Amino acid sequence: MKELDELNEVVDSLDGELNQINDLNELQQKRANYLGKKGPLAQIMAGMKNLTNDARRELGMATNNVKNKLEAMFEAKRKALEEAIVNQKLEKETIDVTLPGVSFSTGGIHPLYQTVMELEDLYIGMGYSVAEGPEIETDEFCFEKLNLPKGHPARDMQDTFYINPELLLRSQTSPVQVRTMLEKKGEPIKIICPGKVYRRDSDDATHSHQFMQCEGLVLGTDITMADLKGALLEMAKKMFDKDRQIRLRPSFFPFTEPSVEVDVSCGMCNGKGCPTCKGTGWIEILGAGMVNDNVLRMSGYDPEKIQGYAFGIGVERIAMLKNRIDDIRNFYTNDIRFLNQFKEVK
Repeated sequence: MKELDELNEVVDSLDGELNQINDLNELQQKRANYLGKKGPLAQIMAGMKNLTNDARRELGMATNNVKNKLEAMFEAKRKALEEAIVNQKLEKETIDVTLPGVSFSTGGIHPLYQTVMELEDLYIGMGYSVAEGPEIETDEFCFEKLNLPKGHPARDMQDTFYINPELLLRSQTSPVQVRTMLEKKGEPIKIICPGKVYRRDSDDATHSHQFMQCEGLVLGTDITMADLKGALLEMAKKMFDKDRQIRLRPSFFPFTEPSVEVDVSCGMCNGKGCPTCKGTGWIEILGAGMVNDNVLRMSGYDPEKIQGYAFGIGVERIAMLKNRIDDIRNFYTNDIRFLNQFKEVK
């Protein structure tokens, strides 16, 4: 029967054509040509109506066997092409593990947090612990319990961001001290409170609406101004150099009495006087003082038995003087050229 011969010819023809195919799209097109409605198998099947029943049965079985064989041939070719593609890709992506590694640029710790970490290391070594508190504070903790009742003129110095009459973005980290005092309930305290604070300042080379403070509080028996000066002198020598000196000038803060402004000897001229220190030989770095008796009473402490000191360090101020940076905005503009100067060399 000639139809059987035609089926054998279809198999032989496909076998030869598959050897010339090197692309999956081409293979898919070839499959449609052979097994589609207009392919050779369909044409052979269309002539079955002119055959006898026995011949039709024989041709139908033979056609089905050839179709299965063609399917197997196409599948085998597809797998071979896919395997070849994978092998080519792997060959291109082969990695020589004996080659030296590629150096990747990594980030570093921000200079402000480097300064905070140095302060924490210093004061933890002196027996302090680190305390933290919320950046959204109540008026009571941020002002009233720090001897700044509503209407007090010193509040105008703060230029505070108010959320509502009772909630605000803290303008200092002193509320952390208040919270700690209320928690300790009259017990001795020795803490530092680093963190972000917010004030409605106009941004310029020395001011920012958001900056960082590191305040300290020490409460106990027989605490004096001498203890305060010793702690601050140790900080100046640690953060700058061992030859730095400090001086205390009388000042006013509602939450301390007596209060002082603290200056450090100028590192540019070693105290002789230069444009940086405006010829004085000194640069102001922080405020401090003995904790006001009213603040102690409002937090449950008896000022007849417990005394203490507090100080507030401007982290940006220390970082700028330590690294001779002339514009506070450099800390916040994310200039990679600036930040790369503070990366640790490995």
